[in-house]
Amino acid sequence: MKYGRAASSGPECGVERTLTVIGGKWTTLVLRELLAGTRRYSDLKRALGRVSPKTLTERLRHLEAEGLLTRTVHAEVPPRVEYTLTPHGESLGEIIAAMGRWGAAHRPAGATAEAERA
Repeated sequence: MKYGRAASSGPECGVERTLTVIGGKWTTLVLRELLAGTRRYSDLKRALGRVSPKTLTERLRHLEAEGLLTRTVHAEVPPRVEYTLTPHGESLGEIIAAMGRWGAAHRPAGATAEAERA
């Protein structure tokens, strides 16, 4: 399979469209966490560590607007909000897994998985 630049770039280019949807900083990592199942905001924040609350909120809103996740607010005190991937979002699982395999195979000399996640 050949992966050169498409004759027509722009919204018709699948790679560019994919990057428009999942290419923002932290977006792919949010998806990675949600591929494991439904998560609350606090779960995502804890798993991602260094992401700012503002950025995490922006990424979640973007993914919801793109139809990749659903946000469910449970009528409780305090309110409980959960995020779940839609089938459209789950379809990115193969891409995220391939990125993980590539990153593991091309780790800089002496680097460990734990050091890269820190």
